[in-house]
Amino acid sequence: MTQRTLGEWLAYLEQLHPAAIDMGLDRCQQVLARLGLGRLAPRVITVTGTNGKGSTCAFVASLLKAQGLNVGVYASPHLLRYNERVLIDGVEVDDAQLCEAFAALEAARGEISLTYFEMGTLAAFWLFKRAALDAVVLEVGLGGRLDAVNLIDADISLITSVGLDHADYLGNTRESVGFEKAGILRAGHPALCGDLDPPHTVLDKVAELGCPFFLRGQDYDLSIGDSQWQWRGRGVDGEPLVLDGLPLLDLPMENAALALQAYRLTGLAWERESLVAALLATRVTGRLDRRQVTWKGKRLNLLLDVGHNPHAAEYLARRLAARPPVGKRLAVFGLLADKDLDGVIAPLASAVEQWAVAPLPTTRTRPASELVDALANLGATVASHASVEQALEAQCELATEADEILLFGSFYCVGQALEWLARHATEEVADGFAG
Repeated sequence: MTQRTLGEWLAYLEQLHPAAIDMGLDRCQQVLARLGLGRLAPRVITVTGTNGKGSTCAFVASLLKAQGLNVGVYASPHLLRYNERVLIDGVEVDDAQLCEAFAALEAARGEISLTYFEMGTLAAFWLFKRAALDAVVLEVGLGGRLDAVNLIDADISLITSVGLDHADYLGNTRESVGFEKAGILRAGHPALCGDLDPPHTVLDKVAELGCPFFLRGQDYDLSIGDSQWQWRGRGVDGEPLVLDGLPLLDLPMENAALALQAYRLTGLAWERESLVAALLATRVTGRLDRRQVTWKGKRLNLLLDVGHNPHAAEYLARRLAARPPVGKRLAVFGLLADKDLDGVIAPLASAVEQWAVAPLPTTRTRPASELVDALANLGATVASHASVEQALEAQCELATEADEILLFGSFYCVGQALEWLARHATEEVADGFAG
């Protein structure tokens, strides 16, 4: 058989299984066993949550790498390249490595049908096992209990937040969502939760499994000032710990606090200088991602964020309120059809003076006409465009150097913007999004 390119493999995976999402672990478990992928590294940290998974994984990985550990990170979805999903020591795996992994899986699965996500997840496991890593950080794709990532037993399990999203699969109550996310917990192993008010289903699972539990607001916490923040938490033996005077971060400090508590439980060195440097170095493309670019000789301020549910939108609105632009704030917005449109735009309507909306390059997009109607009902000024690129270009035409262009709503939306920026703008060094 002629060797497939990565693009050919991905196209093949998309039609391999009759359903894009097929919740359940039995099929994956059989293939995992055939490949002997039960234990990936001496330390395994799994992260789930409605929002904040990506930045929490990035913070944890940075803290581990600062101690000289070889670390693998699996996350999804990607923005521009599939390779973004699998990092080894902070570097995306290359096409050849992914193709080799997919070929190994194809040979092992035999008659067992796997989804695109399941094949990708097992490929990441295969690559991590071969790399002989010191630690892996695994981001759950959907829910937790029945997600392919949950095939691997975690030494430490993190739940960032519990909100409503993916109701068709996780249910339409916080209790049902919490039940699915608590499925990543393991008996006797530490469980951490960044939600200040976790549903009883999470607490019940912690009690059932006898997990040492670390809850934000009770066992660890943070306080954020105008120019610095403080972390408070507990050590392995329960001793209280404090880190004062920490520099403000671009990414959510709530997730940094969760990552710090998880890191402390690994028993690795606890050195302030190293911890601060690791946190400051953490970046996640498309999450509170502030950029300054030059376009047609004009310097523009952009903020990209993949927030696409009400919980994320409320958090984004709070961060925007803390740092208003000198001039106006313009928005570029697109959303998938299965997302809560009214819940996403309501927190942000008053923060934006002019909206440009567009359909996304997928059959799952919400029509631009629906975005226009919903925003108009809130009294917003809104214009519709044929594509995200055209919407962004229109806002760039309107914006002055004092304005800010907020681009958010979907991974597809941010991905399209990044492609446009790569072709048409020159990036400059931007200040952080502290505040």
